[in-house]
Amino acid sequence: MKRWTKVAVSAVAAALTVSGCAGSGGNSGQGGSKELVVWLMSGSAPTAMTDELHKEFEAAHPGVKVKYEIQQWTGIQDKLNTALAGTTPPDVLEIGNTQSPKFAEQKVLTDLTANSADLGGANWGAGLKASGTWDGKQYAVPFYAANRLVLFRKDLFEKAGITSPPSSQAEWLSAIEKLKASNKDDPEFQPLYLAGQNWYTLLSFIWDEGGDVAKQDGTKFTATLNTPEAKAGLEFYKKLVEVSGTKAPKDADEEKPPQAGVFGKGKVGMIVGLPWEVATAAKENPEIKNLTSGFAIPGKKAGSTAPVFQGGSNLAVPAGSKNADLAKDYLKLLATEKYQQLLVGAGMIPGSSKNTSALDKDPVSAAMAKGALSGKAVPASPNWGSVEAGANPIKTMLTAYLTGVKSLDQATSDANTAIQQALAGK
Repeated sequence: MKRWTKVAVSAVAAALTVSGCAGSGGNSGQGGSKELVVWLMSGSAPTAMTDELHKEFEAAHPGVKVKYEIQQWTGIQDKLNTALAGTTPPDVLEIGNTQSPKFAEQKVLTDLTANSADLGGANWGAGLKASGTWDGKQYAVPFYAANRLVLFRKDLFEKAGITSPPSSQAEWLSAIEKLKASNKDDPEFQPLYLAGQNWYTLLSFIWDEGGDVAKQDGTKFTATLNTPEAKAGLEFYKKLVEVSGTKAPKDADEEKPPQAGVFGKGKVGMIVGLPWEVATAAKENPEIKNLTSGFAIPGKKAGSTAPVFQGGSNLAVPAGSKNADLAKDYLKLLATEKYQQLLVGAGMIPGSSKNTSALDKDPVSAAMAKGALSGKAVPASPNWGSVEAGANPIKTMLTAYLTGVKSLDQATSDANTAIQQALAGK
């Protein structure tokens, strides 16, 4: 799904055609009626939720009509740039949580700091909150999120004598060894499939060691991939690769080839992935759904879970909205428990509620929810998009280290320099 691999945030791009974007802003209609224009992304909100939300909102605001427009991820960056630079933007806007800081810095979003309490602020996770914050002010509020977990084959665990999911890195490594031993006669078997450039998974290990990609001081970011803590996280990643003997490419991420398809072929014991990858794997083998369960990514300390990257979306009110007060009322209604639980029912971590008990009905979503308790985000820098775009320095670092082209110190030093330049806008 595109929301987890956002394209880089760029400067305001060349304008699209008027019919493609700016002409749908929240203008007053005939007879004093108003339109509240809402842009949400395809696949983000269940139809049952938006139908009920808009019905309730319009009932509470006589004369106001919600004009709900579902946007596609493809091409959305240019469309957002044009809309936010124009005079008739939508009134409520969904944006990726890695896009938010750039738009906030450009001052094209409304400051929602004073409204945070009404918008569920007490329930925002630290990582989700930070993604919508710039220079001490809140410009976007969490909508929903999801995070990675370890998906595993229950039948293969049972065959290997693994009676409970690993709850530490040591137990995880032990489970890999047991899976290898119980499938030693199958040369195609992989106890863990781990692509060399699965950098979101690497973040968990770096954070678990107390490290980070960069540290923030006000609006300044300093890269920290060359610290002992970050290096320790990278070393554990390499240990997983070596102990598992994974056949995954070291110069590609989990989408090349799609790891869910590899998992579905039945020759893999575990992958680190997102909950819906089970359904994708089931397209290869329908039986895989009933054979798969999950556990939170284990931490170094016994009985702990590692912090996880939470990808997802935020909601914002464009600075140019003519209906900002109505837009804030819309966000307030969406933040109520009624609608937050409809997001949970769709399998997401809600942005403005701590109640994820409905996810416990499924072991995979339950494991995601457990991991979400320690959710984190990438550095909330306006220039973060340039880190992920093109030759991501973290991916390059992983491949160089795993293949032996560079030493640990050289690989982390080079990546640190590249990230520092990117965060500085160079």
